[in-house]
This record gives sequence, C-alpha cells and structure tokens, in this order.
Amino acid sequence: MSEVVETVEVLTLEEAAAFLRVSPDAVMRLVVQQSLPGRQIEGEWRFLRAALADWLRERSGKAVLLSQAGALAQDESLPEVRAAIYKQRGRPEAEEG
Repeated sequence: MSEVVETVEVLTLEEAAAFLRVSPDAVMRLVVQQSLPGRQIEGEWRFLRAALADWLRERSGKAVLLSQAGALAQDESLPEVRAAIYKQRGRPEAEEG
C-alpha cells in the first residue's frame, strides 16, 4: 500500500505565492534565480510546504562566508598552512617586484 501525502502539504504555484506572501511571478523568479525548491508536473508547478519553510530558514552562501570571514585570523597555524598551499602551487605568496 502506498503512502498518501496530504494535499495541504503540496502547494500549487498560487498557494506557494500566498504562503511566501509574494506574487506567482515572484515565485517563478525565485525558482529560476535562487533555487526555490519546486517541481513542474505535467505543466503545473508544485511545491512542498516544508521545503519552502526550509528554504526560508536557509542562510545564503554569501552570508555563511561573511560570518566565517576572519575566523582563522588568530590561528597560529595559519602562516604554515598558507605557506604549504603556495609551495604546492609552485609560486611565492606575493609577487616580487
């Protein structure tokens, strides 16, 4: 016997727009530009309510990088690690001249 998903968990484009409080056109832009999770089934878009909520909670890659910027600045092993990286690349850390 197959498991049945309640229909309130699966949203249409219009319902997803209402859930996100934006227009359907904005939802489609988000699908294309920001990887909003959705699937097109026989020409109709469907969205899982839980996936949309997870997407809203997710931090952007840029925000994660900014939050980590400088986190290793005081790490005493950083100069050694950096030197090893440049040695492996076969070039000095700073260009001479």
